[in-house]
This record gives sequence, C-alpha cells and structure tokens, in this order.
Amino acid sequence: MTRVSALISRGLPGAEVMQFRTVAVFSVLAVGWLSQSEPVRADVANGERLARQWCANCHVINRSGPSATLPQGPPSFQVAAGHLNPGELRAFLTHPHGQMPDLALTRSEIDDLIAYIETLR
Repeated sequence: MTRVSALISRGLPGAEVMQFRTVAVFSVLAVGWLSQSEPVRADVANGERLARQWCANCHVINRSGPSATLPQGPPSFQVAAGHLNPGELRAFLTHPHGQMPDLALTRSEIDDLIAYIETLR
C-alpha cells in the first residue's frame, strides 16, 4: 500500500491528499535542485589547447596558422566568433559537416572551445 493509499484509507479528505502529494512532489524537486553541484565553467585555456591540437591544421585560430595565407579556406575562429552565437557554435561542433572531420568532442570540450572562440570577438 502506498503512502497516499494509506492516507486515503484513513479517511483524509481529497484536499488534504492533494496537499500531501503537492508537498511530496516539491520535496523531491527541492532535494534534486539542492543536490546539483555548482555548474562547471568552461575552461578557456583548455579550449585554446584543443584548438591548437585539433583545429589549427585547417583553421586560423589566433590570427596566424596555415590557412592565414589562403584566399579561401575554412573560416578563422575570429570570423566564426563574429558570425555565430554560442548556440550555433555548439550545434556545429556537435554535428560537424562538410570537410570538417568528426572529432567526437565531449560536451565539456565543446564548451571549452566555444569559450575560447568567444574571446576572439
């Protein structure tokens, strides 16, 4: 027998049962909310390290690099920062397309790369 069933069998009015359910739901939500850890901030330095490791072979990541001398090529990180918002960058890095390889980056790595790109605005 559930706790609510036990309350009903004791003859509690419907309003009191609903109040009990409401308190129970909010209690569960509050415990979940309070148990969440502090959100992790993106690591700009790690984003730059990832960019140098994985992206610099094709992209200009800091106003220099292999494609800096090409008239056309993959966009520089500065161009990407000026044209894409963080949500668009996240969508692109989550599902790369075109000639870009699928690097299978973690969410944390994507956040770090976006944080680095955002510093180039």
